[in-house]
Amino acid sequence: MTFDRIEGKRVFLDANIFVYHFTGLSIECTELLQRCEDGSINGFTTIGVIMEVLHRLMMIEAVNKGLVSPGNVAKKLKEKPEVVQQLNSYAEYALRIPEMGIQVLPYTLADCRNSQQFRQKYGLLTNDSFLLSAMDRMNCPHLASADEDFQRVEEIQLFRPADIGHRG
Repeated sequence: MTFDRIEGKRVFLDANIFVYHFTGLSIECTELLQRCEDGSINGFTTIGVIMEVLHRLMMIEAVNKGLVSPGNVAKKLKEKPEVVQQLNSYAEYALRIPEMGIQVLPYTLADCRNSQQFRQKYGLLTNDSFLLSAMDRMNCPHLASADEDFQRVEEIQLFRPADIGHRG
């Protein structure tokens, strides 16, 4: 389903929604976040998603500034801490998320236990299964994400941006 179907709902937001917004790759993601900010949609995410956004935006900033070349960017940055020290825009962007009307939830030990069922049932990786566990805890079945892996999950309603390519 597309974002225009999210009216008046509580929705969890995956990391790619924020990354597409902050990098200017998706007008739909930007508009969705504006709707969260104006209160027409109740947006939620997790601290794990914030960490993922920080990581991805750091990699993008390093490449965009020409400080490292594309390909295995995390390894290159790990080997060059002086380059990491030159990066700061990524953090400024990610730290704006709570100011956008998005409630950032912590993970719990119960989320850790509960997330295993999603890895076992759907073959999801850890970050995705933890996000589903937080959604389950909050009794919120709506997820905005470009990640096609979530299409396998029967318990949720997935909303995807139509203005970006989806991996398949």
